[in-house]
Amino acid sequence: MKSALELYDTKARALVAVGADESKLVRIYCCGPTVYRDAHVGNLRTFLLLDFVVRALQFQGLTTTVVQNITDVGHMSEDFESEDKMLAEAHRVQRSALDIAREFEAKFHNDLQKLNALPADVYPRASESIEMMQALISQLIANGSAYVGSDNCVYFSAESFDSYGAISGNRLTDLKPGHRYEYTEDGAKKFHADWALWKAAGNRKEMVWDSPWGKGFPGWHIECSAMSMHYLDSHVDLHLGGIDLRFPHHEDERAQSNAANNNEEVVTSWVHGEHLLFEGRKMSKSAGNVVLLSDVIAKGLDPLALRLCFLENRYRSQMDLSWDSLKAADATLKRWREKVREWAKVGQPDSSQIDIHCVAILADVNADLDTPRAIQKIRALEKSVEINGATKAAIFAAVDPLFGLELLREDVNQLPEGAQELLDGRAKARAEKDYAESDRLRDLLTAMGVTIKDGANG
Repeated sequence: MKSALELYDTKARALVAVGADESKLVRIYCCGPTVYRDAHVGNLRTFLLLDFVVRALQFQGLTTTVVQNITDVGHMSEDFESEDKMLAEAHRVQRSALDIAREFEAKFHNDLQKLNALPADVYPRASESIEMMQALISQLIANGSAYVGSDNCVYFSAESFDSYGAISGNRLTDLKPGHRYEYTEDGAKKFHADWALWKAAGNRKEMVWDSPWGKGFPGWHIECSAMSMHYLDSHVDLHLGGIDLRFPHHEDERAQSNAANNNEEVVTSWVHGEHLLFEGRKMSKSAGNVVLLSDVIAKGLDPLALRLCFLENRYRSQMDLSWDSLKAADATLKRWREKVREWAKVGQPDSSQIDIHCVAILADVNADLDTPRAIQKIRALEKSVEINGATKAAIFAAVDPLFGLELLREDVNQLPEGAQELLDGRAKARAEKDYAESDRLRDLLTAMGVTIKDGANG
């Protein structure tokens, strides 16, 4: 069966209704974090796309099984010769790779919780799924889709998969050396665009495993094929990820999965979220503009302000986030929550109006997650003079599970750590008429996100 939710399928290049089985179950796989660093707000945009989709499906009575992998091992780089990201970070900070992975995996889950994201049903770790990957690789070798190279690495034979490029539009004949795929000049591969399923350990001593082909570690793409097929029984209704994964990761994943599934499509729909800029620039360490959720919180902003900013932009359009937009979203959330409490006291809710507005808002969400238009309806409802307060409060409450903004939450101001001491010091300075010290402490408090209003009574 098909759901009412339509999303843009990158492979079909068209809007496609999300599929479900006869029991209204939708099976979803989403590429998860590479846990060698904090997830920045650009990464979080993709992870919240998953949450928006799941909420939209569940809101209209469907159920979901969601699998999101934790990448904590493997050659996670487009540059085949570069050092593995996990090991590079481990060497930099002189800690074990798995120790680092567990730290940032915990931070990832903490960020999702603060963003009110529904957890996946399964979070398989790559490091704990090696046997699963090796079994899939053996199957691909047995059916002629993969081979052992002269360097003892196992490669997928790209030429064996006729429809390669269906997602990205890249044709094998056009892929020249250096075109974002694993390229080596040692002649171990039969075709220059073949990619590694299993990489021989070589001089690598950490995070290597025994295999039928010698000690080594999995390639960049094989984990997602193995995990999605294992946990979702070789049928994925919806595969989500960032646009940067469209090629080569998802292209290679599709080839591996289908080749192991009698060339039948494992994934029905491929959906990708677009890039995020911050104040007009791509986020990068070199530019010094990488923004984390902890940075948003440190400025005294509700983390759900980030969620609202994402909702006010189309998921498959490039988005330019800014501190001003986050501050505006934070103010909007505070105002809405306060108004919902006030509205609930005015009049009696009109059930017919509740139904009309909920149906209209859901229709926008079902139209390729047009959440900006849905949020516009919420804003128009806020200003309406034709609908009484109780009805407005009831509509806000009814659609809140769809948006996950916690609109019924009663905000409680909590002072940042150390703020109370500064407030006490400022009160003392004002009592002693030391206004220079009072102003200095006020500036420190402002920097912490604490606003002070001095009145006649203090």
